[in-house]
Amino acid sequence: MTIKVLVVDDSALIRQLLAEIIHQTPGLSLAGVAPDAYVAKKMVIEQAPDVITLDIEMPKVDGLRFLEVLMQSRPTPVVMISTLTEAGADATLRALALGAVDFIPKPKIDIAKGIEEYQSLIAEKIYAAATARRIKPPPPVTTVLPTHYTSTEKIIAIGASTGGTEAIKYIIEALPANAPATIITQHMPPGFTKNFARRLDNCSRVKVREAAGNERLLPGTVYLAPGDKHLIIEKSGADYRTALLDSGRVSGHKPSVDVMFEAVNKHAAHNAVGILLTGMGKDGARGLQALHKQGAHTICQNEETCVVFGMPKAAIALNAASEVLSLQQIPAAIIRYLEATNAGSRV
Repeated sequence: MTIKVLVVDDSALIRQLLAEIIHQTPGLSLAGVAPDAYVAKKMVIEQAPDVITLDIEMPKVDGLRFLEVLMQSRPTPVVMISTLTEAGADATLRALALGAVDFIPKPKIDIAKGIEEYQSLIAEKIYAAATARRIKPPPPVTTVLPTHYTSTEKIIAIGASTGGTEAIKYIIEALPANAPATIITQHMPPGFTKNFARRLDNCSRVKVREAAGNERLLPGTVYLAPGDKHLIIEKSGADYRTALLDSGRVSGHKPSVDVMFEAVNKHAAHNAVGILLTGMGKDGARGLQALHKQGAHTICQNEETCVVFGMPKAAIALNAASEVLSLQQIPAAIIRYLEATNAGSRV
């Protein structure tokens, strides 16, 4: 099957770059290029593309407004092309909330160099978008831990990739203020995770911050891996602390879910809840398997509620999941497990 791609971007250079990459990539064909939303609207109707790459910053009608109208009138998988700025990061997160499948930072490169360095990333994102599910956001839920619940030992560790920003938001919004310390690795480039942490912090009862390293893990606090560092935990006396690693990619990613899960397994497996959400590829599968074998409670998101089922599917194939649940079921499952283990510790 050939995937027809429509490129929408006001930059002639980026249109040329993306068109050339699509021409050179097996399985992709160029449905057309559009410099603005008006031309794009006409080409969507005429060409019926399978995937659209969409610039956020365009004249007349910006990418967010075009995306909003597109998702209402003719839902199509969209990969956003975002600038590496704070405003660009905020707009990208809004685009993901509106229904975009994924995003790619706009390259600051010349054409010759760009095709070589950028092609695999573009192809990967387009292939994933073409097979992604369009998931309607579930209604918000509220979870409650007993007021007497306190634990500085329990840790929730969450990993995600494509489709993960909204799935993570759903879970974090549902956590009570006295939830255990939570660490998250979401595949994101540098410059985006700080904005994502701020977005989560603004809509949740727990505190959310981009991890800085050497922080004591505190209940009611969420630590998000920076876009260019691996997030791990270390034991420091009776406490757990965050640490950041600037080593190479693992399982194709930096930050890597496998790296995070392996550190949790080393220092806190019996006190951990490991959760693997929607995402392309296999990152996190072996790390979750190791956690499961060491007695951690492990949860995989089910296929029906994943935008892309790759990462959970790989973990399930390794028998790494204590439970396979819909996104809507995960917050309550976390609370049930914490209540049960807390009751057991008081016996």
